[in-house]
Amino acid sequence: MITPHKIYELIAPELVQVEEELRGYTRSGIGPIFEIGDYLLNAGGKRIRPALLLLTAKMLGPVNPTVIRLAAVVEFIHNATLVHDDIIDAADTRRGRPSTNSRWGNSMTVLAGDWLYMQSFAVALREKNLEVLNTLIEITQKMVEGELLQLTLLGKSELTREQILDIVERKTAYLFSGCMKLPALAAGLNHGSAEQLADVGKCLGMAFQLVDDILDLSSSKEVLGKPVASDLKEGKVTLPVYFAMQDSQPDDVRKIETVLTERDFRSVDAHEILTLVQKRDGLNRTRIVAEEYARRAIRALQDFPPSIYRDVLVSIPEFVINRTA
Repeated sequence: MITPHKIYELIAPELVQVEEELRGYTRSGIGPIFEIGDYLLNAGGKRIRPALLLLTAKMLGPVNPTVIRLAAVVEFIHNATLVHDDIIDAADTRRGRPSTNSRWGNSMTVLAGDWLYMQSFAVALREKNLEVLNTLIEITQKMVEGELLQLTLLGKSELTREQILDIVERKTAYLFSGCMKLPALAAGLNHGSAEQLADVGKCLGMAFQLVDDILDLSSSKEVLGKPVASDLKEGKVTLPVYFAMQDSQPDDVRKIETVLTERDFRSVDAHEILTLVQKRDGLNRTRIVAEEYARRAIRALQDFPPSIYRDVLVSIPEFVINRTA
């Protein structure tokens, strides 16, 4: 039986190398860069994106130094995004610890995030592969576009399902997509195979974020490392809340709108909103959407040659759907 522990065991030596690369990239004579970089790397992240990239690479063939560097690059981009997200959201905590902006302040943290992005591209540029560089630029542009789109819609309740999924795709799914496309480009696979893997990654990223949105409304602060229902408190309408609003009475919709406007559970208790989402089946309906993305990922993987690594990649959608943290 494939378990998450066994999955990480398959790539353990390579993840050690990725970690060494990451540590090397943050060595700097500029104190804040080293301190913030080191703080982020010690935050206890699961290294999901590098793991996905490494598993894809091993499904396609041997892992070379380029793959290790690209795995470090995607983690760097992910961390840079988290840093900027926390500043935008005025977040106090991340993964159960004080966020970087709450420790170093917004000015220093935003510059450190910019430096992480630039370091990512500097490393990628050394690979002298324009397709790889173009893919990383596209990923980063999509993520910034997603953040900008979300900012324009903060506090608004009249979002469409398509708008919500578009933000999810840009902010989260494109980086997952890159994690599976980049090894194909590094291995010299044809365009069709690279795009097929990109679609698998995008579907995984969509499922991952939708489950995140479910957990934001169904888990606990201790498990999440941040307050429950923090998205709504930040003015964001996620898919579970969207589904709840579609079937609610005007009075219940106004409760959600009040939280979005106040950016706080001041006039309306968080428990009222959580109960409403449960009552309107928002969590289960979101899970159904996530499961469809997961099935699409599994179907697309069947076209690749059988191996233990393909088996593992096929098992990941189920772990994504059933995760609790």
